[in-house]
Amino acid sequence: MISIKTVGVYEAKTHLPELLDLVSHGKEVVITRHAKRVARLSPATDEPDFSVFARLRALRMRLALPKGETTRDLINAGRRI
Repeated sequence: MISIKTVGVYEAKTHLPELLDLVSHGKEVVITRHAKRVARLSPATDEPDFSVFARLRALRMRLALPKGETTRDLINAGRRI
């Protein structure tokens, strides 16, 4: 579970190195302006989050083209309609 610290913009600006240390140790920092949330600092992962692309790739692997057809054939057929 990630603990959350909330700071104002001024504090974030003046104490950024300390806030980054907190984040690097697993804490999340929410930055507010006039008591409204405007940003969030959270620990970076080693892997970028390409979850949408991963789901599309998985979907593509589940779908099979008709025997003997290529993706290009389907695209061209769609253009003729």
